Amino acid sequence: MARIPAEERRELLLQAALRVSARKGIAGATTRAIVAEAGMSLASFHYAFRSHDEMMADLVALVVEGESTAVFAALHPGADIHQSLRSGLHAFLDYVIADPGHEQVMQDIMQYALRTPGLEHRAAEQYESYHRAVTELLVAGAAAAHVVWSMPVAEIARLVVTVTDGVTLAWLANRDEAAARRVLDFAADTFATLARPLPPREDSPTRESQVTA
Repeated sequence: MARIPAEERRELLLQAALRVSARKGIAGATTRAIVAEAGMSLASFHYAFRSHDEMMADLVALVVEGESTAVFAALHPGADIHQSLRSGLHAFLDYVIADPGHEQVMQDIMQYALRTPGLEHRAAEQYESYHRAVTELLVAGAAAAHVVWSMPVAEIARLVVTVTDGVTLAWLANRDEAAARRVLDFAADTFATLARPLPPREDSPTRESQVTA
């Protein structure tokens, strides 16, 4: 087998771990199962990751990055904040629907961390990664729409994650896409009320100065 660069090997193993975890759950995603899926040796895994737990943390980062990329692609300069929120939330649901296994893996990783002594902090870190990603998206959406948030953006991010979490779990359980999109539309309407027009810059010319110039 040709030698694979370290970063590429790591990425291939993560993708293999995601596929195995989606089929068998985290309990079934053993090191041997992952390397077999990737077509690599056991040594390749230990060369790429210090431990199985480190691999799971990287797996969370991989899925969050995929979600963020999908939502960022739905944001367009000049769109109003309501449109941006609606587009972003629906893009998130599109990502969930396209591959439900990814979200099931995320739920499985969190439950595994909560049940495993010494790994409880991983669950908290997982949610912090969600909050950071949504904070970045809210900042980008506000900049594109030329608005500011009327409360700390980190607090709004927590509210958004609470909504998307609930919608994700409900959709995984009942696969009612129409109901999920209605909830997201309501959320977009609600969160949009927290935005305010960007105040004019102090050095911007006033109307009077423009008239007398």
